[in-house]
Amino acid sequence: MVGAQETFRAGGNDLIPTYLDGQVANGGRIGFLGQQDARNVPFNVIGYTSKLVEDQQARTLADVVRNDASVQNVRGYGNASQNFRIRGFNLDGDDISFGGLFGVLPRQVIDTSMVERVEVFKGPNVFVNGISPSGSGVGGMINLEPKRAGDTPLTRVSLDYTSASKVGGALDVGRRFGDDDQFGVRVNALHREGETAIHDQKERTTAVSTGLDYRGERARTSLDVGYQKQTVHGMRTDVGIGSATVIPEPPAATLNYGQQWVYTDMETTFGMLRSEYDLSQNWTVYGSIGASHNDETGQYGSPILTDNTGNAKISRLYVPYVSDSIAGLGGVRGHFDTGPITHKVNLGYASNYRKAKSAWNQSAAIDTNIYNPGVIPFPATVSGSDNQDPTLNSQVRASSISLSDTLSALDDKVQLVLGLRRQDLVIRNFNNGVPDSTNVQDAMKVTPVYGLLVKPWENVSLYANHIEALSPGRVAPWYTANAGNVTGIVHAKQNEVGVKFDNKRYGGTLALFEITRPAGAIDATTNIYTLSGEQRNRGVELNVFGEPVFGTRLLGSAVWLDPILTEAQNSQNNGNYAVGVARYQLVFGGEYDIKAVEGLTATGTVTRSGSQYANQENTLKLKPWTRLDLGMRYTMPLKDTNLIWRANLENVTNERYWESVEDTGTYMYQGNPRELKLSVSMDF
Repeated sequence: MVGAQETFRAGGNDLIPTYLDGQVANGGRIGFLGQQDARNVPFNVIGYTSKLVEDQQARTLADVVRNDASVQNVRGYGNASQNFRIRGFNLDGDDISFGGLFGVLPRQVIDTSMVERVEVFKGPNVFVNGISPSGSGVGGMINLEPKRAGDTPLTRVSLDYTSASKVGGALDVGRRFGDDDQFGVRVNALHREGETAIHDQKERTTAVSTGLDYRGERARTSLDVGYQKQTVHGMRTDVGIGSATVIPEPPAATLNYGQQWVYTDMETTFGMLRSEYDLSQNWTVYGSIGASHNDETGQYGSPILTDNTGNAKISRLYVPYVSDSIAGLGGVRGHFDTGPITHKVNLGYASNYRKAKSAWNQSAAIDTNIYNPGVIPFPATVSGSDNQDPTLNSQVRASSISLSDTLSALDDKVQLVLGLRRQDLVIRNFNNGVPDSTNVQDAMKVTPVYGLLVKPWENVSLYANHIEALSPGRVAPWYTANAGNVTGIVHAKQNEVGVKFDNKRYGGTLALFEITRPAGAIDATTNIYTLSGEQRNRGVELNVFGEPVFGTRLLGSAVWLDPILTEAQNSQNNGNYAVGVARYQLVFGGEYDIKAVEGLTATGTVTRSGSQYANQENTLKLKPWTRLDLGMRYTMPLKDTNLIWRANLENVTNERYWESVEDTGTYMYQGNPRELKLSVSMDF
């Protein structure tokens, strides 16, 4: 597999070897514990590879994680942002990590052209990853690993088409140099633009990244830099539930109820430097640092329902946003024996800092209808922030020191993970750039982690863990009175037990878990978003992967959740279901190599999502939905190389459905219409 090491060393930056055909890796990064084989740790982690990205034509991160039922795709906030729920708790785009560092990647939409691995860790991750900038990720996190130059030279050119008229081209080049191929360079470049399957919505993406690496006998260093710009014009945004007393039927799948003046422009420059050095055969020091600059601007407009027939009000909201982030981690890891017990010890330090600036102005509300939106001229401004240039509204500074010891006995058949992390968190909120002395939060807490892994048989692992996390509360949404402010500090806990099976041809995990954390709500009187009450999610999780029959590959997962409000702001809501969390989600995907035509493969995925409540009173509910995706792939020999043709048809039946509702129950998002993706790629 290009970019993965032939010889895997657990604990560092070497990628987990891929599983069989190369679409899945049974493991991934577990924070400062580094890359780990899932069979050997009492945690739940899986990796999706660049081959899966290419074969499914997964253009963004959201396209990749659709393969995992534990990850619920969520749109929201009135823009093009891609957010997620893992095990029923939010994971914001701000909190996707890059090589284990938070705040480095583009924060709204992440293109996959530079990505070698998408790794999903399930459960609170603060102990292993540190505190995320936005405080989300209580139910799990997503880490991306960059592409690396492989031992075989690579020059790959790709062309693609997406309905209705979006076309793109990409270049992927990798080379190694030096007497021992110790120096590597990997360059990716992409441009794609055109009209989407949603009428009159146009998108443009430009992404460039370079990865340099050195792999010596004792030292390993890498540098990754990237640039991404995403633009969407005539954007179909969310629909505000507003005064509706029932959830209306979705409009036609391709209908655009946005306006042509609605747009978003997101630009990010980012970089990351990582190094490791072997002090001896048993001890290694490591460190990394990363930073990013995000510059966003947009005119947004989401229709807010005024009745049950689709009538709505829409206003224009202009929001420029700028953020700067820097993150780092470092430490030492090693192993030693005390009698029959082997100790794998890791002492680490992690920190991150983010400052965010914004401004706003808006128009008066104008009548519209989500089934017949009409054309609304650009509305005039009627109100706005004191400063129209972005001014400081929040600073978050987090740091932590962690110590862990993995004790192993009986040839690693019994492993006990013990750890402590001291976490320090400082939050400063501002009003138009002026410090708000009444809205300052400082906290320090020592949180534990302990896990047990037992291997009663060669192919089976039993595990259990307890994890606690300290993190910032959610940033108040733009439509609240305290928009942009960070709402307090939250403490979350998880208990999990499970069993893992892997016979190197097919494998999977079955897990049971419970997670609790403070919940947020908007005060109906003051329109202020605050922490209020508690949400408790209990669930059962199953995932399977592999090739049980030669030429037939499976990738499936399922999750069943019981997401309950236990200390709601309104006590009458205690025992109700949490907003926006699907009670169940099923994903079943497969590939079949057609024997009659060598190189031809048929693919398909079925996704089923359960109902979601849209308010804490549980009087509004989104219906369950089902989506079918089909595809074909043909590898055509051409002289000394292969030409690979791919065709994918997503949402084959052109279903109309409300895909998700954000966790305050204010906005819901419609699923995408039927979409055809075609591509051809060739290696030189």
